[in-house]
Amino acid sequence: MMKFLRNNKRWQLFGLISPGALWILLFFNLPLLIMLFISFVERGRAGGIKLPPVYTLENYRQLFNACVSQFAGPECNSFLYLGIFGHSLQIGLVVTIWCIMLGYPLAFFIAKQKPIWRDTLMVLVIIPFWTNFLVRTYALKQVLATEGLLNSLFMGLHLINQPLELMFNQFAVVVGLIYGYLPFAVLPMYTSIEKFDHTLMEAAADLGASPRRAFLRVMLPMTLPGVVAALVLVFVPVVGAFITPDIMGGGKVEMIGTLINRQFGVARNWPFGSAMSLMLMLLVLIGVIAYFRSGGEESRRAL
Repeated sequence: MMKFLRNNKRWQLFGLISPGALWILLFFNLPLLIMLFISFVERGRAGGIKLPPVYTLENYRQLFNACVSQFAGPECNSFLYLGIFGHSLQIGLVVTIWCIMLGYPLAFFIAKQKPIWRDTLMVLVIIPFWTNFLVRTYALKQVLATEGLLNSLFMGLHLINQPLELMFNQFAVVVGLIYGYLPFAVLPMYTSIEKFDHTLMEAAADLGASPRRAFLRVMLPMTLPGVVAALVLVFVPVVGAFITPDIMGGGKVEMIGTLINRQFGVARNWPFGSAMSLMLMLLVLIGVIAYFRSGGEESRRAL
């Protein structure tokens, strides 16, 4: 029997992939199926779900029909939750663009250093992962606070007469998200840039290409896989973030992650929170697939 298994490639392949497949099934697919089930049942009186379960589409209907009546009156036709979805996608796009713009030059700088300095700089990029994300967010809060490090420095240098309002607004949320997720952009882009043959830039210069044209036509297309990986690694978690918006925004900046967190926590409306979570996952998945397809076509044309 053992000899048969060793000689059968299909069984060997099954033995290799089964641990990972089982892990994904138990800790990813099964929770998603449970959340899908909860999203189609009614909420219990004390929270959670009603038992025995009563199936309904009201949770999804509420996503599209919810109105900001407390702001605009009962005649309002605004879509509250869809607006929060759109605002979350907007913040996610802004944060991702800034992470790419800041991370690419940093990754290029690190890749051009000598091996000893390169390893040291990469350790400095990775060090934030050694600290809890919540602790890092609170540390940044102390930097941007009214009496924090930044305002104290500016006032000590007589650059400002009164403290700047750097906290509890969208600016603070964006800065906090960039600070938290910038390493996720640097690492994949560094991997692509480090493998890039820089003599190709010299060849492009010998053929008369300017540095800008050589970068756009040679280096960027060949390192684009790292950029796409960075975009996905940053955009997906940022859209659903709730710790940073809650702490840095002070409850004034609403994102879908904070809204979902309240549904499962304070409101104890698990069915509606599950519906929002699945809708968020679907929207992000559609966007990522569309970007991968368009990005792949552009990469092939550039090459």
